[in-house]
Amino acid sequence: MHSIFSRINNVSALFSSCMMGLLVAISLSSFLLTAEPKGHLAISSVKVYPSKAPRYPRRKQEMAFVNFNVTADLTPLFNWNTKQLFVSLEAEYENTQGVKNEIVIWDRIVRSKDDAFIRIVGKNKYAFREISSTFKKIPSAHYALKYNVMPYVGLLTYGEAARTEEPVEFHIETRV
Repeated sequence: MHSIFSRINNVSALFSSCMMGLLVAISLSSFLLTAEPKGHLAISSVKVYPSKAPRYPRRKQEMAFVNFNVTADLTPLFNWNTKQLFVSLEAEYENTQGVKNEIVIWDRIVRSKDDAFIRIVGKNKYAFREISSTFKKIPSAHYALKYNVMPYVGLLTYGEAARTEEPVEFHIETRV
């Protein structure tokens, strides 16, 4: 008849097939459970100061400091398949060569629904530098609050919770 190894093989094949079917159903259901979070983003000021490049002390470079106010309710993004959210504030601008740049200036990982209501008044967490060393020929930038939903099973989904309506200008300071 059937040996013990044959029976174990049949049971494990059935179990793995059922498990794969369940995982496919879970990942497909995450496309049906979409939500649109609401947020508000206000940029109070963007000041550009001259500084020294970190690796090249004789090279001049400008750094921008962004003061922002973010309020967002990301609780609709949490469901039974959401592990965590990655939230970032990005500056989007076009440089003098016509290349579109997207720079992350602030981010946060939201691990629970209790922490999903964000209210931050602050400044950029990461250095905001232009590769051409100056912001003089760049008139303005748009800012967006973006999120990335990391599920337990399925594909990562991306979205945008808030965006500035008008571009924000760079104010160049002469402080050394």
